Amino acid sequence: MDDRLDGWPFGNRYGGDHIAGGGDHMAGGGDDGVGVRTGSHVLRAPRGRTAPARPGRRRRFARTAVLLTGALLLTACGTYLWADTRLSRDVDLGRIADRPPPGRGTNYLIVGSDSRVGLSDRAKEDLHTGGSADAGRRTDSMILLHTGAHGTTMMSLPRDSWVTVPPYIRPDTGKRYRASKNKLNAAFSFGGPDLLVRTIEYNTGLRIDHYTEIGFAGFVGVVDAVGGVRMCVDRDIKDEKSGLDLKKGCHTLDGRNALAFVRQRHQEARGDLGRSRNQQLFLSALAEKAAAPDTLLDPTKVYPTMRAGLDTLVVDKDTDLRTLTSLFEAVKGVTAGNGKRLNVPVSSAGFQTAKGSAVQWDLPQAKKLFGELRDDRPVTVDGGDGGEGGEGGS
Repeated sequence: MDDRLDGWPFGNRYGGDHIAGGGDHMAGGGDDGVGVRTGSHVLRAPRGRTAPARPGRRRRFARTAVLLTGALLLTACGTYLWADTRLSRDVDLGRIADRPPPGRGTNYLIVGSDSRVGLSDRAKEDLHTGGSADAGRRTDSMILLHTGAHGTTMMSLPRDSWVTVPPYIRPDTGKRYRASKNKLNAAFSFGGPDLLVRTIEYNTGLRIDHYTEIGFAGFVGVVDAVGGVRMCVDRDIKDEKSGLDLKKGCHTLDGRNALAFVRQRHQEARGDLGRSRNQQLFLSALAEKAAAPDTLLDPTKVYPTMRAGLDTLVVDKDTDLRTLTSLFEAVKGVTAGNGKRLNVPVSSAGFQTAKGSAVQWDLPQAKKLFGELRDDRPVTVDGGDGGEGGEGGS
């Protein structure tokens, strides 16, 4: 009798196509197929067909998937809790008096302070920062970021803006001061974040929803952690005060050179306004680099980046990691073209005052811009030196 049936070859583990031994014994198992008893023969499924997974194997796969998912969730939750506990929520916007009513959309105030906390004496020398860790904080950059129905508007407020500082009490002396005209960064020096927020709200009519401040050490650490940020300059720049020395063209700036780039203004044709533009361009490029897959998916980069940023980050009491993520996405969105970069409209960049040369706002245009932001309308005012999102360092 022929031991073959059409379409169902017999086989054993040794490669033959017959049942070895005959009788009531199954031969072969092996890897060739699935045996089915038919009397004294075993029918085998054609090669290539796979037997259904055993229930035990399916359970093992399910348990492994559950364990892996749980481990990932625990890691993510642990990272979130770790990062959240490192936030310095030192600013209480809720205790600020005489604030404008809430508008539409969300307003973030991003401040770059010259705090030397976290810098060694050698680092301060290398970074050309001068001063000491306990010398108090001043600010070199202030950006009001508005998000809403029409994208994001990144508006720089030059530190030398000539504004009215509302009445305040010096926290270090307890002495009261009446409202007076001064440069915007003086408000930060006199009363810290609280007085700075009050002064910006007083002069713009815009309510600040969230406050974020980063010092020198944190800024340098973040830039170095992401592997530097690529920026292009249209001329040679050599500035002794900041230590910046760049040739015309494109460069990947490390933390030291990045800090010098965003601080220098003496080589800018428009001084403080030129510096504000550089700060916006760099912040957008930094957000884009930090969000790149080779950074976000690389634990050796993402954790040092978070640690470097959080170590000197100061935020308001209502800001959490979700808020910071929204801010980050908004900045990145400007780079992608979903928004605008601009300066507050200016009528004079060299306005002479009793406090020295200052930046005078174009009040009619500035008020129009502030109204558009407050009501979350499309921005039609051209603040100059900013431009549409998408231009920048690359």
